[in-house]
Amino acid sequence: MASVVHPYEYVALRLPSDAVRVEQLSPSTTVSLGKFGSFNTNHILGRPFHLTYEILDKPDTQDGNNLRIVSSIELNTDALIDGSLSADDDVVPGTTFNGNGVSEIQELMKSNQDTIDGPSAQTMSREEVEILKQDTIGTDRGIIDKLLGSHSVIDQKTAFSLAKYTLRKNKKHLRRFTVLPLDVSLMVDWIMNNKDFTRILDLRNETLGLMGCWANVHYFTDKNSELPMRRGRWLMFDDTGGLVIAAMAERMGILRAEHRNYHNNADSPCTSDESSQRLIPPDFEHRRRDALKRNVPAMSGRSNTITLIHANTQPNLTLLKYFGFDVNIPSPDHPLFTQLKTLSWLQLLEPEADPVYAEPDVVPPETLATMKSNRRGVYFRKRRRWERVKTVIDETQAGEFDGLIISSAMLPSSILHHTVPLLAGSAQVVIYNPYIEPLVEIADIYSTARRTAFLNTLPEQRKVPSQDFPLDPTLLLGPTIQTSRVRKWQALPGRTHPLMSAKGGAEGYLFHATKVIPAGGKVVARGKGIKRRKVDNANIAVTQGSSPIRIDEK
Repeated sequence: MASVVHPYEYVALRLPSDAVRVEQLSPSTTVSLGKFGSFNTNHILGRPFHLTYEILDKPDTQDGNNLRIVSSIELNTDALIDGSLSADDDVVPGTTFNGNGVSEIQELMKSNQDTIDGPSAQTMSREEVEILKQDTIGTDRGIIDKLLGSHSVIDQKTAFSLAKYTLRKNKKHLRRFTVLPLDVSLMVDWIMNNKDFTRILDLRNETLGLMGCWANVHYFTDKNSELPMRRGRWLMFDDTGGLVIAAMAERMGILRAEHRNYHNNADSPCTSDESSQRLIPPDFEHRRRDALKRNVPAMSGRSNTITLIHANTQPNLTLLKYFGFDVNIPSPDHPLFTQLKTLSWLQLLEPEADPVYAEPDVVPPETLATMKSNRRGVYFRKRRRWERVKTVIDETQAGEFDGLIISSAMLPSSILHHTVPLLAGSAQVVIYNPYIEPLVEIADIYSTARRTAFLNTLPEQRKVPSQDFPLDPTLLLGPTIQTSRVRKWQALPGRTHPLMSAKGGAEGYLFHATKVIPAGGKVVARGKGIKRRKVDNANIAVTQGSSPIRIDEK
């Protein structure tokens, strides 16, 4: 992942209210953040991530830069103050008397039980706050300080209550934002809070992480390998718009393209014209053309690849655009251009029915030389498309995949019937479904009882699929179903409880099993067994306690 902000890149902007906005930073454009203000993208391009900026009412410099980088000392001031507070800050002295009438000093905990903190406690009106906002001299921090000073019962609040009140005012009045790199985890939170969560099948970060762990998805290279078989190939079926593909590609190290290092001096921000010339590389508009000249074939990866099976004419991978990969106009510079392979169910099951699979007529070189340039280009494009489609279909039908990941609302048994035979031995199978009922059916199909019944059936009577055996129960071992959902808790002394409000939706369940290769024929145990001789009771004498001693008769 890049360390600085690049042009035309999607980034996440975290606001003081903890809300996240995803924006594409095109050069010389204005990004509006609603009530927090707006800024020009040229003032943050080339600068590092994780910097916090404050939007000023009027720019301090002549170039129109209205952003001020908030220092780490200023950001951590509130945290340091809160960290210095302890339980003793809420203790006030009190006087009590024991049974003998002797007075004793007792420490009483300070509480908000008798505090009346209503709207009338704030003496500053809304009109006065708006006047302070329009004042160019006053800053956001000054407004918050005046609000705290005009509170009539501010001295009666406990340290915890005061911290909560200050934090609430900071989220409301501070005009700041933090630039964060957009990763898969942050995208899931953004979709869950701002978009249609059912679009990604209610898939949460904890479940997405479990899918990658159980499927053993990792980076693999065979540059120095002498093995004849290529490994590091995963078969996937994704109905989440490309979210699962992005998560697995991130674990494999092929999610993002390599960027050049751009540096923008934070102390001397550049103008719009200078930014357009300095931050954009000279060959930015010609990268795709140069890559095409290198004749990089699409879907040509041999290892560390993802093969996606989809049910439509084109795969739905719209979420990959946030990571620099457009499936409609793929960039040859992106790793997914060669490492992501797609094919439809029709191409997998009946490739002859797809006209693209049929080889175009071969034109002799003599005839090809007499063609016009446009017809010659069409001919070569058809040949390249046929070679690409045929290679992907043949490799998929050959199988030997290292894992199968399914995230779909379709019936899992209909998918496993055609995909499990394509897996290699010890390959991991992971299926996600928002509801548990389809996964319970799959767990029953591959259960021990059904596998035992299948093996006890005569070979000539074993028929798959059938009513009793929809799938071959001997191909998957150890089926398990699990769920994982992280719930946020408030952890305070004496006040520890889960938060009362959280995002709803389906729970989400995972099915996991391991692909095995059944042994052919009859299994026979071999090896040297331990011979046990029968010994008469008369040949055994007990001496020295209970230790048996053998007496050999001659």
